[in-house]
Amino acid sequence: MNTQNLTQVPELGLVCITASQEVRFRALTRKRLLQLTISEQEKTLRTLYTENLKRLNQAVEFCVREKIYLYRLSSALFPFADEPIGMTILLELAQQLELVGKQAHSLGIRLVLHPDQFVVLSSDRPEVIENSIKILKTQAQILDLLGLPRSPWSLMNIHGGKGDRSERLIQVIRDLPDEIRLRLTLENDEYAYSSEEILEVCHAAQIPMVFDAHHHVIHEQLESYDHPSVAFILAESQKTWTIPEWQLVHISNGDKSFADPKHSDYISLMPDCYKTVPWIEVEAK
Repeated sequence: MNTQNLTQVPELGLVCITASQEVRFRALTRKRLLQLTISEQEKTLRTLYTENLKRLNQAVEFCVREKIYLYRLSSALFPFADEPIGMTILLELAQQLELVGKQAHSLGIRLVLHPDQFVVLSSDRPEVIENSIKILKTQAQILDLLGLPRSPWSLMNIHGGKGDRSERLIQVIRDLPDEIRLRLTLENDEYAYSSEEILEVCHAAQIPMVFDAHHHVIHEQLESYDHPSVAFILAESQKTWTIPEWQLVHISNGDKSFADPKHSDYISLMPDCYKTVPWIEVEAK
């Protein structure tokens, strides 16, 4: 694992959704799957999982060639793995998964996850929390099968979810099984949870905070990444990382304007304070 000196140039991370066909994964809708017989479903998922595993290995090789040492796995890498039919097939591929994970580890590639928006641990509906934990358990099992550590090195990053539910969020996080909790990080968002609110939750739940400067400037209605609060929150969020050299942040730029929530395909603006960050996940194609 890379425990680089904080004075070094930050490592830039590649997000799973790219413009390149070289790092593109196959997908499958629930509607399409349910149109098939059970035997056809099994065959379809087995083919898709095998192909996506092959493409994950290609993504790792791409990162090595381009000297990119962080890669965000797609949360849809193995669709329907949270269903018995999918998990059974995934377990058949356990040996191949472990080989890909070991390959990434040996090449110094840090693999992370950002589960989808359906994960809401602060919901006031128990069934939503239950389903969210089910999704996180599946993603954690995928990381386990890849042979990745149960630590923020192989983090699973989520948002706070439903606003004004900090206490509920903290309690749910504290009760999570180790395979989830030991990897879990929280990110500030544009609307529901400010950077300071997520920072407080992270301290209380004892998990790291992933700071997103673009979400911060939108939430606080700022006109520049150089606003003093950006550097302040960045420094405070680093204190939530037991190993500061693993701190990860996000960067994106607005598409049509500075505060546009839609991400631009390119990065033209970067907070000056990000020079001190060890890992930057670039949310751009």
